[in-house]
Amino acid sequence: MFDSIAIIYSFCTSENVLASMAAVFFVLYLIIVGGNLLILVFICYERCLHKPTYFIFCHLAMNDLLFGTVTLPKMISIYWLDDRVVPFGACFAQMYFVHSLGAIHSLILLFMALDRFIAICVPMRYPALITTKTVSIMCGLSWALTFLRMAGILANVLTLSFCSSNTIMQCYCDLVSIANLGSGQDEVKFVMAVAVGNALFSLLVPLSFIMFSYISIILVAVLMLSRSRSGERYKALSTCTPQIFITCLYYLPRCFVYLSSYLGFAFGIDFKISLVLLYSLCPAAVNPIIYCLKTKDIKDCILKS
Repeated sequence: MFDSIAIIYSFCTSENVLASMAAVFFVLYLIIVGGNLLILVFICYERCLHKPTYFIFCHLAMNDLLFGTVTLPKMISIYWLDDRVVPFGACFAQMYFVHSLGAIHSLILLFMALDRFIAICVPMRYPALITTKTVSIMCGLSWALTFLRMAGILANVLTLSFCSSNTIMQCYCDLVSIANLGSGQDEVKFVMAVAVGNALFSLLVPLSFIMFSYISIILVAVLMLSRSRSGERYKALSTCTPQIFITCLYYLPRCFVYLSSYLGFAFGIDFKISLVLLYSLCPAAVNPIIYCLKTKDIKDCILKS
């Protein structure tokens, strides 16, 4: 088994371009850290924001902050310092947190959709069903159970023998890239099948309910329009618009990558990794901006301070 893994995700050799990319990643990291810390501080500090919906926002901000911290510092060092080598153990640790945080992100989007679904479709039941205790239990279990599940996936990958190439074409250590370095065709196929099954479960199950929730909300809004309740319709849609945007930004590029791979479309490594960066890091940077600009309570608290 080799001691380290080399990460290669750009064939660019121009020093000016490398420095520019490093600067872009550095600014992106500052936005992710600053924006999500701002959300966490305001929600924790302002008592008017101590509501179930905003506690879900807290978990999403914490997830985005951790994901950016797990991935971006190494990307910055690759472009700034040409430090492309990652110790084997550190690469597996990054892979574990990348996939765990990605699965948790998907569950938090599900909780956000559930919150809006109950608030708009069955509003009379909302105070009883969505409480701070309920949200804390749901989010806490999503973190704990996902970390346990991913530990099993990681243990499955560690059963492979790694003795050939130690170079991956990716922007961070991920399960597919690492598993493909293993020897033994049957063993690699089994590990990949387990990984794909886990990924489909983590993405498609939440996505199915998210789609059902927002379709139901749109139907309720149309019903309000037919009853000349345009004000309620606008309020219902305005509370969901940011979350629908976040969900699309998170899921659509992922679905495109998976479907294109399944259908046999081949893309250049730079284009593929650009898509990975789009669905991995853009939501973490965009989420705080959306909440500050589109969520009235948070915007009001920031303006008061």
